[in-house]
Formats: sequence, C-alpha cells, structure tokens
Amino acid sequence: MRIQNNTAAFNVWTNYTSNVTNMQKSMSHLSTGLKTVVDDPAGVGISERMRAQADGTAMARNNVDNGISMIQTADSWLQKVNDMLSRMSELGIEANDGTKSETDKANVQTEFKEMQSEITRITSKYTSAAKFNGLYLFRGGNGVALESQTLDKVGTGKVSIQVGADLNQTIDLTLNDLQVQSTEVIGTIVSFSYNSTNVVTASSRSKVQWGSIIDTNKLSATATDAVGKLAKAIDHIANARASLGSQQKRMEQTRSALLSYEDNIRAAESKIRDIDMARESTTFTKYQVLSQASNAMLAQANQLPSQVIQLLG
Repeated sequence: MRIQNNTAAFNVWTNYTSNVTNMQKSMSHLSTGLKTVVDDPAGVGISERMRAQADGTAMARNNVDNGISMIQTADSWLQKVNDMLSRMSELGIEANDGTKSETDKANVQTEFKEMQSEITRITSKYTSAAKFNGLYLFRGGNGVALESQTLDKVGTGKVSIQVGADLNQTIDLTLNDLQVQSTEVIGTIVSFSYNSTNVVTASSRSKVQWGSIIDTNKLSATATDAVGKLAKAIDHIANARASLGSQQKRMEQTRSALLSYEDNIRAAESKIRDIDMARESTTFTKYQVLSQASNAMLAQANQLPSQVIQLLG
C-alpha cells in the first residue's frame, strides 16, 4: 500500500481522460456531421478538391442558365423581326397591283418604310433595342460595344461561356449581324425575260444583301423584286432562329450533364467527409458510459490511501 503515489488512481485518471477526450471528439462529429483533417488527412484533401469541383460546376451551371436566357431573349426579338418581314412581304404584294392608285401605293409605302425603320431600330447602332444585360444581340461579334468614342462598333469573336469547373471548358455562342449596314449576302434572286412565244430570251441573277432589305433608301414596296428579296430575308431570319434553337438545345444538354456531374461529385465527397450519424451516436453513448464509470472508479481509487490509517491504528 502506497501513499506518496496512488498508481491505481493515476491509471483510472488516464482512462478517464481518454474516455472524455473520445466523447468530446464524438460530440464534435455529431454537432458538425463532418470528419476533421485529424480523422482522415488524405480523405479531407480529396474531399476539398471534390468540393471545389462541385462548387465550380454549380457556378458553371449558372453560366449556362444565363446563356440560355440570352438565346431566348434573342429569339423573342427575332420573332418580332420575322413578323415585320412577313408584313412587308404582304405590303410588297399589295403594292404591285395595277388597280391601285398612286395614293394607295404611297400609303402602302409609308407602312413599309415604318417596318424597315423599326427593324433597324431593333438591330442597329448603339441605340439598338435588342440587348441582354448590356450585350448587343444583333450586331455580330461578341456583342460588347467598343469603348472608342469615334467608332460605333462591337468587339470581334463570339460570346464565350465557361461551362465547366476546369480551364478551357467553354462554349462559344454566335450572334448574328442584322444591322442595316450589314453586307452579308442572304441569297440570290433570278429573273427571266420571255419573247412572245414564252421562250426565255435572257436571265439575270442578283445577290441580296441583308442591309438592303431594311434600308429605306434601297428597297421600297413598289420595287418589282421586293417580294423575292423579302422571301430571302424571311428565310435568313428563319435560319438565324434555327441556329439559336440548336445552340439553346446544346446548352440545355450541357446543363443536364452538369446537374448529373455535380450530383455524383457531391455524393462521392459525402462518402469521404460526412459522418455516419447512426454509428457515431453509438460511439458517443459508449464513451459517455465509460467516462461516467471512470469517474466513479476514480472516486473509489482516491479512497485507497485512506485504508493505511487502519494499519496505523
């Protein structure tokens, strides 16, 4: 029996301290639901990289949603342009009617000119109405206005959207140039000349530029080739809408893939980093009982030296 060093009490205290430490660790796990870097150093490193991938993917998905919104906005404007071109075609047919007076044709031309001016207002110059978050939709290039004070132009290239969590994971979206000054050839119209026996004597082919359709100085409702040119313009807008639709479809597929990828990454990260709450609850209960038992035994161990008094008496 020893008085100076109560080895039994010290041994119980060591176990008590260990049990309390483990219980506190278990409490920390239960309160956060996560493992710490001490629990699994390698696993935490892997999970942090996975978290970065998942968070980056979520932001890329937001970028894709913005791209889809831009395309939808552009298509809604093109619908209006298409409606006006259809009306201009009707007016061109109406104007080529020999039974109408010059006053009637002048009235038709007035409306025709207004349609041209409205399309120009939507698509052209720095005052263009068709914009998305400051981005010009129908001025070509990347849609960003240059800061030059002497040139009313936009930057070259395309609209680049980051659609992934890693470098160079981008998709380029194309913006159409539908400005009044555009010289893009949108088609060719053919005219034939016939003799009295309906035999072709001559033919001519002329290229149609987009700008000439909406320029009030280059096309009128009474022009003999107005209907043919407008048919090419309507086809051109239809093709532009088809291109936007295909780009939107691609973006929607990208968004779907990003959702699936993010879900899988987060599930994998969860397996590494998250605590199994049911198992941890069992562990906590075990150490809670052991710490209580250790506390009781420590009290008993502290009473052992007092038995020496009985020997001395």
